[in-house]
Amino acid sequence: MLQKRIDDQPTISRQMVREAQEILHRHLKGVGLKQTAQRDAILRAFLETRDHLSTDELHRLVQKKDARIGYTTVYRTLKLLAECGLASEVAFHDGIARYEHQYNRRSHHHMVCTECGSSVEFFSQEVGQVEQEIGHKYHYVTTRHTFQIYGICEDCSKKNHTPRPLREPQASIKSFNGKPSSTSSADD
Repeated sequence: MLQKRIDDQPTISRQMVREAQEILHRHLKGVGLKQTAQRDAILRAFLETRDHLSTDELHRLVQKKDARIGYTTVYRTLKLLAECGLASEVAFHDGIARYEHQYNRRSHHHMVCTECGSSVEFFSQEVGQVEQEIGHKYHYVTTRHTFQIYGICEDCSKKNHTPRPLREPQASIKSFNGKPSSTSSADD
C-alpha cells in the first residue's frame, strides 16, 4: 500500500457511513442493481481506511471481515462507488489503479515520487480556481478534476545524489482570464 492520506477528519463516524450508504443505495436503484450486504461491507471497509487502495488490497481487507466476498464483487463495487462519487481512481507511478474515498473530503492533489512511489497529498485553492476559469471559458459547469505532480522525493534525491535546486524562483500561474495568480504551498 502507498503512503496514508491526509484528511480533514481522522475517522469516519457511523452516521457518515449511513449517509454514504444512502448515496450508494440511491445510485444502485437508479442503475437497476440490488442493494446487498456484501456491497455495504465493501463500502464500510473502504471508508474506514485512509489508504489509496488497489482492488487487490481492498479485497484482502474485505476478506478479513467476510471471506465469502469475491474479488469480482469488490472490483465491481469500486466501480459503482466511483460512479456515484464516493470514490475516485488515482494512478500513481506503478500503473495500478488505486481508489480513495471522496465522501466529505475537500479537493486535494497528489505529488508522487517516480523512484519509490511515495505520495504526498496537498491542498491548493489556485488549482480549483483554474478549474473554474477553464470551465467558464469553455462553457462547462465543472464538477471535479484530478491533478498530480510527478518527481523525485527528497529521500530518493539524497540516495541517488541528485542535486536539488537551492531555491526555485516563485512561479506565477497565468490564469485563463489573463490575470496572474500566485502559486500555493502544500499547506493551503
